[in-house]
Amino acid sequence: MKKYTTISDISNLSETIMQAISLKNNPFLYSELGKHKTLVMLFFNASLRTRLSTEKAARNLGMEVMILNVNDAWQLEFEDGTVMNTNTSEHIKEAAQVISQYADVIAVRAFPTLKDKKKDESEYVLNSFVKYASVPVINMESAMSHPLQALADAITISELSTKRKPKVVLSWAPHPKALPQAVPNSFVEMMQLLEVDFCITHPKDYELNPEITKHSQINYNQEEALKDADFVYVKNWSSYKEYGQILSQDNNWRMTKAKLGNAKFMHCLPVRRNVVVEDAVLDSDKSIVMQQANNRTYAAQVVLMQLVEDLNK
Repeated sequence: MKKYTTISDISNLSETIMQAISLKNNPFLYSELGKHKTLVMLFFNASLRTRLSTEKAARNLGMEVMILNVNDAWQLEFEDGTVMNTNTSEHIKEAAQVISQYADVIAVRAFPTLKDKKKDESEYVLNSFVKYASVPVINMESAMSHPLQALADAITISELSTKRKPKVVLSWAPHPKALPQAVPNSFVEMMQLLEVDFCITHPKDYELNPEITKHSQINYNQEEALKDADFVYVKNWSSYKEYGQILSQDNNWRMTKAKLGNAKFMHCLPVRRNVVVEDAVLDSDKSIVMQQANNRTYAAQVVLMQLVEDLNK
């Protein structure tokens, strides 16, 4: 593996999932692999699980870790040919090359503006590091994708499924703030690669990027979509068509214990209780959000392991 910015960077998904699950049984088996290697983690936005799980994963492999909250550093310029006479002090061309001298792997977390769809879809922050860095780059959530979360989700479903082809439903939920499409985008892409019966349910006008969902079933009737589900992944996202807008806050889409039935409840966290999902679901034995969060470490670890193995060749 040369980088991990999208799910497509995984060459063998089933093998990677099994490798991650085996790491859980012996997380320090490869503790010498990353010796004398450094991971630099760059955060343009807030993080809890991604930051801690990725750092833990790196340390499990014997790597050193450096963390920079980018807003505490010089403000970066990403446009080429810009006359930098306003508020930016350092160009990404120099910054990425400098950081590459300190790092063996760079991990980047940068959210979308939710205002300029074309700019967000260009993944200008993440792709600038890929372009100018001389070391592998990991996506810790970008404007349009979150491949580390999606891999952890795949690990979780693979571990807990009791069927050869479980039914998995991605269900939209209300939220008071406009949220990105990164997590649902990557979850959809991942489910399309697994042997699952998958569908998406959301109110009309909340379609995700049709280029991503074109091979997936969409059902505007939540109750119908949830019937006989084995796993229900609940997530809010703002409008893609009316980019970044909140078009509905319909509480009828909130996940309840009655709707969930016998399915297992999934969410990437953080989650707003009694807005996105009621307490009775989160506090029940049907909730597997803690397993998902735990699997974030092993998703990151298997990715780092494959990157470092390639570096060591």
